[in-house]
Amino acid sequence: MSLNQLMALHQFLFSLESQEAQRLAWEDAEQARTARARAEAIAAERLRAMLDANPSGQLGDAKLNDFDALKRSGLL
Repeated sequence: MSLNQLMALHQFLFSLESQEAQRLAWEDAEQARTARARAEAIAAERLRAMLDANPSGQLGDAKLNDFDALKRSGLL
């Protein structure tokens, strides 16, 4: 085999390896998209459950040791 033939063979094998790596990357990206869609659906369901449990929408406003709130409620 001449040097040119060896180089051509090497380039061909490298292109096959590169295509396989690209295929694996596409599969990984598809799995990531699926996992993200599943996580977003779960998060949306949890938000709906939280809003059903507390329909006023007052989620996340509570603070620990909020003395003004404790005084208003008569606990202090």
